[in-house]
Amino acid sequence: MPKNFNTTGVCIPELHYMVNTRKQIDKIITGYVDKGSYFTINRARQFGKTTTLYLLERQLQEHYTVIRLSFEAADELFQSLYTFTKGLIRGISRELKMQKADTGLIQQWEQPVSHDLPFSDLSDRITELCSDNEKKVVLMIDEVDKSADNQIFLSFLGLLRNKYLEQQQKRDRSFQSVILAGVYDIKNLKLKIHPGEEAKYNSPWNIAADFNLDLSFQPDDIAGMLAEYDADYHTGMDIPVLSHLIYDYTDGYPYMASRICMIIDQQIAGSKEYPLRKNAWTIPGFLNAIRIFLQDKNALFDDMVKTLHQYPVLKERIEDILFCGTRYTFEINSPVINIGIMFGFLKNHENTVAVANRIFETILYNLFLSEREFTAVRPPEPQNSRTPFIVHGMLQMNLVMEKFFEYFQEICGNSSEKFIGNEGRRIFLMYLRPIINGAGNYYIEAQTRDSTRTDVIVDYRGQRFVIEMKLWRGKAYNSHGEQQLISYLDYYKLDTGYLLSFNFNKKKKTGIREILTEGKKILEVVV
Repeated sequence: MPKNFNTTGVCIPELHYMVNTRKQIDKIITGYVDKGSYFTINRARQFGKTTTLYLLERQLQEHYTVIRLSFEAADELFQSLYTFTKGLIRGISRELKMQKADTGLIQQWEQPVSHDLPFSDLSDRITELCSDNEKKVVLMIDEVDKSADNQIFLSFLGLLRNKYLEQQQKRDRSFQSVILAGVYDIKNLKLKIHPGEEAKYNSPWNIAADFNLDLSFQPDDIAGMLAEYDADYHTGMDIPVLSHLIYDYTDGYPYMASRICMIIDQQIAGSKEYPLRKNAWTIPGFLNAIRIFLQDKNALFDDMVKTLHQYPVLKERIEDILFCGTRYTFEINSPVINIGIMFGFLKNHENTVAVANRIFETILYNLFLSEREFTAVRPPEPQNSRTPFIVHGMLQMNLVMEKFFEYFQEICGNSSEKFIGNEGRRIFLMYLRPIINGAGNYYIEAQTRDSTRTDVIVDYRGQRFVIEMKLWRGKAYNSHGEQQLISYLDYYKLDTGYLLSFNFNKKKKTGIREILTEGKKILEVVV
């Protein structure tokens, strides 16, 4: 059976094209399991946690007995200490049977559970199992945050903690290593509590080792996955270019990287525009995959929207970063920043808070812009007004800029500096989005975004446009902006660029002019 790209459930090397994570798995074994550490793999949703546990289990089984459980859809376990203990014993028994453990050991493990002291009974059985089993025992539990704020689960963690400490003092026998996996950091349960509820600051999981391994995909990792695919289909793709493009847009987020590849393979290849695989695995094919991905209805994007509604302060701060260029100092102890990091939306970039990757950033821009369209002084041009901007399938960016000048003058001509500084860029993106929607992409060059300047990169059916948006700070500053734009045009090998200046000077001179400099043409629009 041929392999394919997979973004649902566990990725299996024999069935799926996937990144080779052997180095990371080796580091987990030697750095944590072999040393007897108890720890949590807490990463954002769809970050490959379940696949990591599966691959870790496969590699550990040579030297350990591995018990891998999941609390997904296990609500009935948490009715009482007795039902939890009984259910846990049943689940571990099943795992022992699958690994063909000693029959006598399994029968001993399956003895009826005490109604009066179920956890004391469970503790004794763990001691017997870990003492009598031929190999040391490793316990893995996936989806632990499904019940992370349940008191029964906390009591179970307390039992494991006590046995860990007793084992350290050679007063008991317990699991060699316990590995929990989920989104929330079990050591910091206050983040699991919803806004308005009482915060819980203490956790019985304070014995856990810090898990700091980077599980994101690097360009070389992605290149290995693409090379395996190309060995089967001989597309002749430029692997270094495509692997770096995928990384540039995803920052190595596992689900996103695999999903883009899946879209190219299953939706772009064989389409009318890209009939052959070799046509699809190109830069234009990749950009089309990004366009489709950004319109996906998937659990990751749905969870992001849900989380922003749960944490309105987080939403406000992200809007400030995207539209106002606000620079927040990165402080991991800040609850708001910590939540954004935990869910994978934010990252630490040179000690400032940044959106984690270009895909998340564009999704967030689109979400915030859609919300603002309903409250705008005057809505942006209607969808059918994009027709004059598209001629023979080509975007007429000069006309887009000229018409935006007229539109902005009409609705914002006498606006204050504060309004222009905070809303000017938002208004332009609201105007641009419906014009390119469905056929093109845009993204913000994060390296240049600050309170005075933002560069927008637009890709439309193989065309690329660079638009620098900036606040007017005088002629000298404006000339500096022109030089910055020229350097960007050189980088993208373009001859024409666009400079959109928001001028709040009372004696401002607005208008449109062409600038020819250093072999480049710049259309400057001052509003």
